[in-house]
Amino acid sequence: MNKLLILLFTVFLCHFNYAQNEDTTQQGIEIFLIDAYCKPDTPHPFILSFYTDIPAKSKVILDKKYEFVVSKDFEEMHNIQIDITKLFFIDKQVQFVIQVEDSLGNRVTSETFDFDLPYEPVITGGSSLLTLCLFGGFVFLLPTPNYVIQNGQSYFSLTKEIPFLSFRSKSFRYPASYFAIELTYIFKAEDKKFFRTSYKRLFELPVIEYVAPGIGGYTNFAGNNGIAAEFTIGLFRLFDTFTIFTRYRYNFQPSGNKSHFHEINLGLYSGFFSIYL
Repeated sequence: MNKLLILLFTVFLCHFNYAQNEDTTQQGIEIFLIDAYCKPDTPHPFILSFYTDIPAKSKVILDKKYEFVVSKDFEEMHNIQIDITKLFFIDKQVQFVIQVEDSLGNRVTSETFDFDLPYEPVITGGSSLLTLCLFGGFVFLLPTPNYVIQNGQSYFSLTKEIPFLSFRSKSFRYPASYFAIELTYIFKAEDKKFFRTSYKRLFELPVIEYVAPGIGGYTNFAGNNGIAAEFTIGLFRLFDTFTIFTRYRYNFQPSGNKSHFHEINLGLYSGFFSIYL
């Protein structure tokens, strides 16, 4: 009788542990925030502490661009102190997310938290926030050079792409994908002005910033309408806001009424003015 009870208890215990593990896998890792504040002391350390319901590695991403490792090993208690003196923030309220990973490779990103800076954000060199916004807007709206090949002839072109709708990724450095509009002017060509809409899918890489295949359509509103397939390589970042990229695009008309043409572009990407979903 005792052996039977011991056997039943063992089976129940194993079943309970299996159910608990299965439930943990299904629900993911729970993140419980303890402290998140910035001390007024110079050099203004940001204090962050939280715990997870199971041992996990963790990192924190500030303002979608500054990433710091909190725990390199699998732990339940996570603490970090970050000197934010040299970090640049536009708003006094700084948003951040926590990303954790358990021993099985399951990853979870927390909801968006925030903390207040103990000082007003100031642009170095005495510039004002309005000056920064005007400068950023000016750089963002600048057209970029474009090399066009059509019917064996080469043309110089200026083009400007504006991402207007972006979809968030887990890294927060770049969107997972985005829709864009673009205006192109080709000098000395028969058809000079084009309006485009396109969709890009971004894949971040460790050596360069990203690669992005894309597809779109173009028109000159005078009968020259077509489809464009493209491939973009993000090369490097500037000021943690802009990314220099190069792009190849092949433009063609399914009807074949107009000549197909190639484009090679050196551009500047920023999702600052995009709407994020």
